[in-house]
Amino acid sequence: MKFAIGSDHAGFELKEHLKKYIASKNIDVIDVGTDRPESVDYPDFAAKVGKLVSENEVDFGILICGTGIGMSIAANKIKGIRAALCLMPEMASLARKHNNANVLVLPGRLIGFELATWIFDAFLNSSFEGGRHERRINKIKELEE
Repeated sequence: MKFAIGSDHAGFELKEHLKKYIASKNIDVIDVGTDRPESVDYPDFAAKVGKLVSENEVDFGILICGTGIGMSIAANKIKGIRAALCLMPEMASLARKHNNANVLVLPGRLIGFELATWIFDAFLNSSFEGGRHERRINKIKELEE
């Protein structure tokens, strides 16, 4: 399994922590930046992670900005991306189970390291249930056309 991770300046510290946590689970992680806490533009990193996910170069993506809202908006503009802003583990689990989310978005200014790892674990350990949810995902795909 392989993840791509990216953040803006507001998510930099959480990204660095989460990147180490993911690697400690023997999961490959590609860091697309930012590599510093100075101000940068979040759409640039949403595009990098989104491209890697949409082109199947990685299995999933993680994006982090201050609130997670900007990253969510930007990532969801990319065809094939279903980015979910998650503030608690249950949201991450349901995003995978019901929405087949392929990008986890976290709010770097609103959650701490421990909660972020719990949210990541919930995302990682859940899978798409299909069934009635498949019909809804197909309707989302139609919207992209």
